[in-house]
Amino acid sequence: MKGLIKVVFLENYGVTLAEKIIPATEVSEQISTTTKEASGTSNMKFMMNGAVTLATLDGANVEILREVGDPNIVIFGLNEHEVLDYYRNGGYVARDIYNSNPNVKRVLDSLTNGFIPGIQTEGWDIFRSLVDYNDEYFLLKDFDSYVEAQAKINNLYKDRFVWNKMSIENISSSGAFSADNTVRQYAVGIWGTRSYER
Repeated sequence: MKGLIKVVFLENYGVTLAEKIIPATEVSEQISTTTKEASGTSNMKFMMNGAVTLATLDGANVEILREVGDPNIVIFGLNEHEVLDYYRNGGYVARDIYNSNPNVKRVLDSLTNGFIPGIQTEGWDIFRSLVDYNDEYFLLKDFDSYVEAQAKINNLYKDRFVWNKMSIENISSSGAFSADNTVRQYAVGIWGTRSYER
């Protein structure tokens, strides 16, 4: 499989691994379905270390976009209103996307046709959850947008001047997520206290 990306799963991800991974990361993919993320903080840590975020508009990604600005983040996928509209009114039929989008069909078929060795059971489980059980996370709907976002971030990465500028913008815009700022906001907004000057 020369020329293909190798994906490695790191077991027992925790602080020790994060201390090594986060500073070395250049692209932080935060790809939860909009409205589904509980708003973690890992994306902020990646940002503080200069990673450029490729993300859906979900959780703290919305705050990162607000701080760093549109030119310094790559956003893809359905927005909150579109997701909620599907939940309220229906109309999303994953099988129609599978049948009409040759790229989606090719990728999903690769899960079950032996192209990827040793995943027959898992491949069928994934296929069924997406096609037969109507893809509750709208992954097929976001597929083309995600592919476009990948192409965009790849092109940005090739221009080292632009990429380094984006990285620096991410670092310099991350102050809103510092522990000092958070404690200050809690002190005023939640605890009703004020700063004490010595």
